[in-house]
Amino acid sequence: MAGVALCFPRHLYNIINQCRRFPRLSEPNYLCLLDARTEREFGDSHIITARRIEQSPTGEYLVPNPEELGYVRYCVVYDSKTSSLDSCDCDEEEKETDTEPALANSFLVSLATEEGTSVLHGRNFEQFTRHPVLVLKGGYRRFSAYYPFLGTQKILWMPRELENYQPYPVEILPAKLYMGNFKQACDQKIQKDLRIKALVNVSEQPATLFAEDGESLHISVPDKLETDLFSSFPTITHFIDAQLGRGAVLVFSSLGISRSSTATMAYLMHSCRFSLKGAWAYLLKCKETMRPHRGFVEQLSAWETQIYGSTITDISEPNY
Repeated sequence: MAGVALCFPRHLYNIINQCRRFPRLSEPNYLCLLDARTEREFGDSHIITARRIEQSPTGEYLVPNPEELGYVRYCVVYDSKTSSLDSCDCDEEEKETDTEPALANSFLVSLATEEGTSVLHGRNFEQFTRHPVLVLKGGYRRFSAYYPFLGTQKILWMPRELENYQPYPVEILPAKLYMGNFKQACDQKIQKDLRIKALVNVSEQPATLFAEDGESLHISVPDKLETDLFSSFPTITHFIDAQLGRGAVLVFSSLGISRSSTATMAYLMHSCRFSLKGAWAYLLKCKETMRPHRGFVEQLSAWETQIYGSTITDISEPNY
């Protein structure tokens, strides 16, 4: 079995906001987000693209098609407030019936809509998934408190709507540090929703900060192998440190892939005491398409040596 694991709200936020050519939410086998709350709670508000685990006429829950779960990259289940995988000790009960055509090929569980429901569902789903089933820590209450702008009453999403979804910048440090692209940085709604108070712009284009008392740092550099970002690392890290006490900071470049990830890793290495290898792995979990070019990797290696007095990460490995 694939297993069951807790998913922190920040992790789900970043899963929702991954983007390649199009938002990954538009990929059919990317995310299966399941709401285990009551019909009334689901109707009031739920996380975008979530589907409610519906009840059969006999009061049992009808789980999504096992074949669907077998192909999805992320299966995330949430209820109202479950915060631990040990929050419920009830036993799952599996039933099959050949007498009701609509339920003949479905997996049924009998559960109450209370704390721990998502854990029970997760334990039932894990036999069908290739990856661990994720249970949202704190449930909808905590997620909606952190990200109210990702709540909706919309139930059906057309493929074109998902292709046109505007992802938010990924969250690096909870409610403090974000990383994105130029389009996101210029979006007034995104700045307001994330409470952005400072911008670190490592693109060649100027951007507008809408917060009245905000601050901006513009390091105008091209995304080329010979570009020097190393000399700006101290300025970037000190600026971010100074601004985090006042509000959230957004680091961005044109596409949010190379220059912004380089600047963000430089900060993580300096202020969060990551090695280059550690910062790389951490940032990759936040944004799967992040990729500094080779020149920036060498500059980050030099930055690591300057911080720690010796080289820790072997950048000759193919991962870099």
